Parts: sequence; structure tokens; C-alpha cells
Amino acid sequence: MKEIKSAAVIGSGVMGAAIAAQFLNAGISTVLLDIVPNQLTEEEKQKGLTKKDEVVRNRFVRLAVEKMKTDTPSPLTSIDNLAHLTIGNLEDDFSLLGEVDWIVEVIIEDVHIKKELFKKVDKYRKKGSIVSSNTSGISINEMKENLSADFQAHFLGTHFFNPPRYIKLLEIIPTKETDPDVVKMISEFAEESLGKVVVKASDTPNFIANRIGSYAFLNIVKEMMKADLTIDEVDQLTGPLIGRPKSATFQTLDMVGLDTFYQVIQNMQGKMKLSEEMEMYQIPVLLEEMLKRKMFGRKVKKGFYRKTEEGLKVLDYHTFKYKNLTVTKEQFISQSLPLFLEEKNKKAQFLWKGIAPFLLYSAKMVGEITDSIYELDLAVQSGFNWENGPFRLWDKLSLKDTVQRMEEESMKIPLWIKEMINQGFEQFYKEINGIAHYYHQGEYWPIPKSKDQISIYESKKQRGALLSNDGASLIDIGDGVLLLELHSRNMSIGVDILSMIEKSIALVETHEYKGLVIGSEKKNFSLGANLALMLLEAQNEDMTELELAVRRFQRAMKRIKYCGKPVVVAPYQRTLGGGAEVCLAASKVQASLETYIGLVETGVGLIPGGGGTTELYCNRLKQKQNPSIEELFQLTGEVFQTILTAKVSTSAVLAKEIGFLTENDGITNNEQFLLRDAKKAVLHMVNEKYEAPQKEKIMVCGRAGYQFLMNEIEKLQKIGFISDYDVFIASNLATVLTGGDVECGVLVEENYLLDLEREAFIRLIQEKETQQRMMHLLQTGKPLTTKKKR
Repeated sequence: MKEIKSAAVIGSGVMGAAIAAQFLNAGISTVLLDIVPNQLTEEEKQKGLTKKDEVVRNRFVRLAVEKMKTDTPSPLTSIDNLAHLTIGNLEDDFSLLGEVDWIVEVIIEDVHIKKELFKKVDKYRKKGSIVSSNTSGISINEMKENLSADFQAHFLGTHFFNPPRYIKLLEIIPTKETDPDVVKMISEFAEESLGKVVVKASDTPNFIANRIGSYAFLNIVKEMMKADLTIDEVDQLTGPLIGRPKSATFQTLDMVGLDTFYQVIQNMQGKMKLSEEMEMYQIPVLLEEMLKRKMFGRKVKKGFYRKTEEGLKVLDYHTFKYKNLTVTKEQFISQSLPLFLEEKNKKAQFLWKGIAPFLLYSAKMVGEITDSIYELDLAVQSGFNWENGPFRLWDKLSLKDTVQRMEEESMKIPLWIKEMINQGFEQFYKEINGIAHYYHQGEYWPIPKSKDQISIYESKKQRGALLSNDGASLIDIGDGVLLLELHSRNMSIGVDILSMIEKSIALVETHEYKGLVIGSEKKNFSLGANLALMLLEAQNEDMTELELAVRRFQRAMKRIKYCGKPVVVAPYQRTLGGGAEVCLAASKVQASLETYIGLVETGVGLIPGGGGTTELYCNRLKQKQNPSIEELFQLTGEVFQTILTAKVSTSAVLAKEIGFLTENDGITNNEQFLLRDAKKAVLHMVNEKYEAPQKEKIMVCGRAGYQFLMNEIEKLQKIGFISDYDVFIASNLATVLTGGDVECGVLVEENYLLDLEREAFIRLIQEKETQQRMMHLLQTGKPLTTKKKR
């Protein structure tokens, strides 16, 4: 089948615009269409516009594009992506659909309107183009009736979750007539290019994630009211304790929007078979009252919670007034979930009743909404950012023990669960010969992986580690490539990781290995250097130890940079401080599209000391061949601003624009393929006869550049925008970037700048105010705000 190079989205509402943005993020030329407005706005009338003017006829799409530019978090990885967007309307521009490879419908949830639209689409689309609906509740099979055979063979449901850039789940729902090759093509494209976790769902109401998730949320609401617990008490119990995000139940519903959740519930009405399901999907009185009062959540600034000048307030559902939170951090439940559920107190009993029916319902849905427990878990985990789907959670609680308790409490156990236990299967997931398996119809099946996908966990289980300590492990990932896995506590870089970097590079250089990948499978790539240890040494005035530590960090980064074989770093998610410095030192970076990289040391009163200041400057300098003095001043100023303001990229694309990544660095759209692509990058560089970089002198703008930067800083100080101490930090940073007391345009050694960088770092960490900022970050997780605005 043909490759997907272009797409069209019909409907420019919140979801349609966001799906179009995700196509643009993948580099796909995209058309975005919507209806023509039926009347003019007051502003259009004042401008003398008519309904015939293009700006009016395209108004809905035009406004959607403007909203894309300002939305936070942004649906776009870069504003520049909009260059690949064509906008239009469904009356003048329908013919554009005949030019694209994939058409996605995202209009109002009305089956008759959708059917009429698809009749017209069928006339204009090119033969072989794919058409899909983003419906969340209407039958996919019903929508395709009376359309051409080619349309039906290329039609399916593609249910994106909002916001599609950040929520990875894509449910694919084929019809009886959908060509299996179309399903395969869309699945592979969605994984590789759109960065999706793809799950095949049956054509049933709400598909998988919303079907299971809505039941889970409704059950929690009803059990809360029976137990007479407060909303924030329930959120304390239904968050990380059971493998769900901190937003738990009610903060999640506030984010989703109660009106949106209501629509999901309505999708089920008249379509249920089980009596218990019909009972569960009756709207609780609490939710009905909140809907009447338009308490939809964050979008209207009031829901289960409300932010006020006094702080966050929680709804008292008896009085419908907001009150202070009843739960404090000190009341956090630290014991294990199985032990907690055995207790006889009200909270433990509530949580058991909140979980058990959800587990049983999920088991009953296997075979109806999807074929396997693995796909059901994957959909729920990816759609709601839960650590555990129902069957992974069940394993943590002990299948045999919980079923025994359920039977004692007269709960009805699905037949296949009983048969599973009777046949000696006591867990849903099992590791066999180092490979993860899941239970399926009387046997364990390997969890599917995409072609060439690398699992660090499985690689370690099957091959073991060549070297290892608390901070990192070195493993062989095949084809002569080694992987240094970072796994320190809190993903901070300390002596243990630096030691492993040096040992790994020594091994790669002295043996028949082709190169090294530095990566991980933890939540974030790296949160920077070990701040707590550095603060302790600074408070003990152990400057000799600190000096040695910073020298060692710089030395390790130079080992990466000048390694005789390629070293490819594979960052993703938060890649801060020392993590960014590891990337800046690499032969090449293969970054996840969702990489948020930055040198953030100024937030704690420091500057990057491991080579980050120097390398970011060099990255930008390499982009200019023989820069003029004016250009040198400009790029120095840009790097200065990036570091001083602790700027963090909001995508790998923006990281290239800022200078953390170069044009030669690669970007992987789907994080699960990141290590695969990093390994391929190593092998490609070897095939291209990789040569380590030679040491070169670096041009700096010297005293004149320093004065230029400090003049700008003093202007900000005079208007009260920055504090005196921030000026001191800026002065140290400016000294490093400009080379200090040298002539403008002079060439200096790399070690000269690294010495300045290390000296500035040591100078700053001795200051009490820097130590206060470090302590504040460690205690609160937030930087200490000292800037004053007037």
C-alpha cells in the first residue's frame, strides 16, 4: 500500500484541530476543513465583510489555527509546522480531499450528519485513500452503510484521546469490510509517525478505555457517597496508592470536564446487556446536580475543586459549598496496597469496594470490547496515564486471594477467571525466560513488541550486565553496540554514573565494539546532577571535594565527546542540567520528540559547570561559518539568555531551534522506538567511517562582549526586574561565555573556557544565597522566586 504523505481533517473543533496539529508534528501536509458560518460576527460587519469573503467562510478553521498558536500545553511541537497546513471550508474546498492519503472525520456526534458527510466524501476521495471517524460512541459499522466497496474497504474508526499530542492511546476499530492491510498500515503509521500506542478495539460503545474508565470512575463516585468520605479523601486513596496519577479520580474529572464525562456515559445508554452495568451507568445524583449548576471543572474554574486566593478548595457535596481540604500530606498512606485493603477501617473498606467491582467488570468485558487482557490493560494505561490496568492491578493484589474474598462477599466471578485458577494459573502476567508474557485462553503469550524494539529490561534478563553499579548498567544490545542504562535514584547524575561513563567508553574503545548508546526506560532521562550531595559538601565547606567532583564531571563529558567510536545519547521527557550536558557532549543525539531539555542551574543560583555552558555556546557557534563580530555578539547574547532564564525546550524540534540539538541530531516520534533508532544511528555512523572530533580553538567576544551583556542586565536591574544576586549570577555566566578578560574575536582553548566554567560554579556554590535556593528546591520541588516585577 502507498505511504501516507498527506492528510485531511474534517472538523476544526478542539479535537479536530488537535489531530491536525499532530499530523503537522509528524511532518504530514494537512488540510483542515469546517463548515461555513451561517451569519456574520459584529466584528466582520464593522469591517464591511460579507458571507462571500474567504476570511468569513474559513472563520472556524482560521480561529482554530490561531488558538493552536496560543494553547498551553501546545498541540504543536513548533509553530513553524503550520507552514504545512492548508485551511478551507466544506463548500468551496471539498475537492482538496481528492488529493490526500488519509481523511479523518471529527464532526458532531450525530450518525445521520456523519453518514451524509461520508456520502459526499465518497464522491471526492481518490481511490485507495483511507477514511476514518474519530467518533467515541457511534457504531463504526453503521456509518459505512450504502457507500462504495472501495470506501468500505478503506474505512475504520480511529479514536484519538485529547490532547492527542500528549495522550498516546489510539484505538483502531475496523469494520467487517475493512481491508486488513489498511489496519496494518494505519497501525504502523500511527506508531512510527504519530507516536501512538495503538490498540485494536471491537465496535462496541465507548470502545475500550472509556468503557472501562467510565465504569471505574462511576463506581468510585457511588462508593464514596455510600461511605460518606470527602472528595479529597477519595483522591488520596485512588491516586498513586493504586497506580494512578496524583490527579486520582476527581481532579482527573475536573481536567476532563464533567460535561465531557457525561457524554461518555450517555454513549452507553440503551446499549448495555448486563443489569449491573445498567445500574452503574445511571447518573449519580451528585453529578446531575453539578451538571445543572454547570460545575464542569477547570474549564469553568469550578468543579470538584476550585482555586481561590486562599488556595485550593474542595467541594462539600452535601452543601455544595467549597471548603478547605481535609487531607494533608502527613496523612499519606505508606503501607502496601494489599495490606491496606485487609484493614477493617472505613477507608480501606471503601477502596476495596471501589476496586473489586471494577476488576470483575473488566474481566467480563474481555472478548466483548477486545480480545485480550493485554490490550485492555494497554488501552486503559495509555488512555488515562495509569501505571496499572485492571489485570496488572489484580496481579499486585494476588488473583487467588482476591477471588476468594470476592466469593466470600457473594460477588459473581466470570467463568474464565474460575477456569484459569482451577487450571493452576495464578497470575495474569508472567516472566518466562526473561520475556514478559500475558495469560490468554489457557496459556501464556509473549507480550507483542514492534520490529527491532529494544527492551532494556529483557536485554538485561537475557544477557545480563557487563558492568553495573547503583547509578547505571552497561548491557550488550547486539550488533556490536553497547547501551549504558541510567537508573540512579531520582535520575540524578552522581559519581556512580560518571564512573560508569568512563568505564563504558574505555571498554568500547579497547574492544571490538562499534559504539555506545546512553539511554534509559525510567520516567525521565535525567533531572541533573546530584543536588543534595553538592549542597551537603558546600555547607561543609568541602571545596576540595567539590572541585574534584566538577572536574570529574567535565572529564566524563570530554570522554563522551572525544571517544574514538560514536556515542549516541537518547534523551526523552525531562532532560535537565547534567542530563542536558551529557547530550551536548555526544557524537549525536537521537531524541524523543517529547524531550524537554534545558540547562536550569540558574534556578538554584548556579551556572552549568560540567561543560554545558561551553558546549551550548559551541553548538551555536558551529551554525555560523566565520561569524562577523556582530553575529558573534548576537549568538553569545542568545546563549546567555537561554542559560540565564533556564529556558527548557517544549519539544525536540524546539531544542534544535534553541541550540541544544543540532541539525545532524535525530528525532524519534515514538518513545518506544527511541533506543532502536539510537542503535541504528551508531551503526550508520560506523558505516560512514566515523571519526572523533578534533580539538579546536573557540572564538569569543571577550571584554567587549562581557560589557555588552552586563549593560543589558543592569538595565533590567534598574527597573527592578531582577535581583542584585541574579546580577551576580549573570556576571559569572557572562565571564564564561565571553572568555572573560581577553580581546574580542580571539581564539581560546576549550580547556580555558572549561576552567572558567568550573571556577564560576565553585564560586557560586559557596554563596549562602545559592545554598538557600538549592535547599528550597530540594524541600519544595520548586525554584525560589526572587525576581521582582513592577
